[in-house]
Amino acid sequence: MEQYIVSARKYRPSTFKSVVGQQSLTHTLKSAIDSGHLAHAYLFCGPRGVGKTSCARIFAKTINCLHPTADGEACNECESCVAFNEQRSLNIVELDAASNNSVDDIRNLIEQVRIPPQIGRYRVFIIDEVHMLSTAAFNAFLKTLEEPPSHAIFILATTEKHKILPTILSRCQIYDFSRITIPDIVDQLKYIAGNEGITAEPAALNVIAQKADGAMRDALSIFDQVAASSGGNITYASTIENLNVLDHDYYFRLMEAFRTCNVTEALLIYKEILDKGFDSLFFINGLAKHIRDMMVAATPQTHKLLDMGEEVAARFISESVKFHPKFYYLAMDLCNSCDLNYRTASNKQFLVELTLIKICRLLERPSTPPTGGGNNTGGTGGSPQQAGRPQASTPPVQNQRTNTNTSASTTAAKPTMAAAVQSNTTAEPKVAYTPAPQHHGTAKPITMPGNMPRIMINNTQAGQQTATGAKQPDTATSVQRRLSPFTPEQMLAAWNNYIEKHPSEKVIVNTMRTALPTRVDDTLYEIYVENVGQVEFIKARQTEIVEFLRRQLGNDMVAIDVKVKESGPEPKFWSPREIVEDMVQRNPEVRNMIQELGLSLA
Repeated sequence: MEQYIVSARKYRPSTFKSVVGQQSLTHTLKSAIDSGHLAHAYLFCGPRGVGKTSCARIFAKTINCLHPTADGEACNECESCVAFNEQRSLNIVELDAASNNSVDDIRNLIEQVRIPPQIGRYRVFIIDEVHMLSTAAFNAFLKTLEEPPSHAIFILATTEKHKILPTILSRCQIYDFSRITIPDIVDQLKYIAGNEGITAEPAALNVIAQKADGAMRDALSIFDQVAASSGGNITYASTIENLNVLDHDYYFRLMEAFRTCNVTEALLIYKEILDKGFDSLFFINGLAKHIRDMMVAATPQTHKLLDMGEEVAARFISESVKFHPKFYYLAMDLCNSCDLNYRTASNKQFLVELTLIKICRLLERPSTPPTGGGNNTGGTGGSPQQAGRPQASTPPVQNQRTNTNTSASTTAAKPTMAAAVQSNTTAEPKVAYTPAPQHHGTAKPITMPGNMPRIMINNTQAGQQTATGAKQPDTATSVQRRLSPFTPEQMLAAWNNYIEKHPSEKVIVNTMRTALPTRVDDTLYEIYVENVGQVEFIKARQTEIVEFLRRQLGNDMVAIDVKVKESGPEPKFWSPREIVEDMVQRNPEVRNMIQELGLSLA
């Protein structure tokens, strides 16, 4: 029986042409080989499983090939190539720095550098996971790396470039490997499936590519796992079940529940997802990404930002036209708020359910106050299901008057975002977002902030008294979203107002006094603090602070982003003598007093 070899080893690239997803980088290496401009040290860095070590081996084989091909590849026929393919070449030395990271290991490597090649022109030393070397080993390696023999070439590979000493980085040519895109991974998996006689649905391969997160090696390992469990017939259903992946269908069903304002359906779908064992935080982050992809798919210019297969992208594009763009912005903001508050919430399931309810209410039609006669009911104007359906263009019967001129002037309704969205569900996909005109008046175009529904559903004005003592109607769910403009000075005043109202909370107040808001755009401000600990102090109260600022400024889009200041020069620690000398130099009065009293510094 033939020994089984996993796909990650069997289909490991052996030529520059077979490297997946790194075309620009391999082209640069081939050009350097063709022109003979070879550096003595290279650093290959990038995520796991993207081909760093494979490219290092291909590069080492190609520069020692005795008869390279016209396109700059190794011939695989000469003595040097055959020795390399049979893993007996003495011209290539590999060192795993993860397990050989001491000074003695580097000294042994330096001893081997002195030996010239027996076949070919170069001896290539590949050091994998080079960031694992100790500081002493790095320092012992510096001189040899800077001035090696003419026959020696070093190729360092790492996934964490920031851990390497700057003195090492300055001696190397640095090549940054990128994550492999989903279409490239899917194409490679199709090629391997064809060679292995495995049938695979494109949707299933797309799920594997997304699960691999840009790593070809991970994709091949997952491919072998799914192929083994499905008996060589990889279907979308078997892949979802085997990898325990949350299917796109759940999110598309949720989007339909949002479109129809069906709170009950949304909560039942969430319950179904929980019953399958998925974490609530994983679900809410997946929902945020799904809404983001829907927003990207809604505009042809941003289709290239969809990191998915063609079939899945086509479904996103067809579904995205059912919603107004403003819905996506508000829904993503709600998902982001849920993510920020999730870790501190005592009832996490309730937090997620409340977020789903709020998203469902985004497209709910606000009630239209009657112009005369009938009952003033206020509220939301019907159930979520009724709000989600396209409404008749004429006013309700109980709100009509016999005088058509008066009716037209007093009941002319403004179009809302929900009306704009619903108008697209019954038209062609590319129809503009324009609501149907009302028979009793001329409809105004959709504007912001005039017709945006409030996210905050608990700000009721029920029971308030007017100046004359009359009670105003309940407008709990029909209050419009506040978007009042404000200046940076007003933002700073609101920030200081919060500090004044919390004098007893010394930690947060002292942090806020030293970290003042800096304007990024109309509603986004950045807060720069001294260290990570202060970041945690601010983020622990971020929701409360933002809500306070929104109330003070009358704008529900206010947001703050907390960042750590870039580290400056090291502080200078002064001796007592230096402190006194500095005082004398800065203050002539002190100097005169010392002279008058005949004092001197000890």
